[in-house]
Amino acid sequence: MTKLFATRMALVAMMTVLVSPAISAQQGDETPPSKPGKPINTGDVLSGELNAMKVRDVKNGKRVATYQITSEPRRLPPPNGLCNLETGPETFQLVTSSEAQTTQLKSFVGKEISVKVDEIACASDAGQMSEAVITKWSLVRKQ
Repeated sequence: MTKLFATRMALVAMMTVLVSPAISAQQGDETPPSKPGKPINTGDVLSGELNAMKVRDVKNGKRVATYQITSEPRRLPPPNGLCNLETGPETFQLVTSSEAQTTQLKSFVGKEISVKVDEIACASDAGQMSEAVITKWSLVRKQ
């Protein structure tokens, strides 16, 4: 029994010696704080990968298709600013206002798209899955 205990203690001591340098190396590897993203204003173009998510509508419980663009961090115009983030939002929910817009986005899921931003704000409702919400937008065709 004592031999088993001694073997376990030796193993723990050896693991501590091997793991300690790795932990101290990770602690010294801190990245500098990120700079705030470049600003995005009404009329600007936002590009990024389009993702589709299924969420339940709060009112009637039906599943609703929700679309999101993942992009580089962007600063929103005042009064929204950085949306309480250090660098600005990176995920932007596209609110569809018609069945035509929903159908239009379905074919671009998983692909890089660009949209012209007409109205944007920080996410504020509990059901929103993104850091910022684009309520009015139009798809920009690549030439």
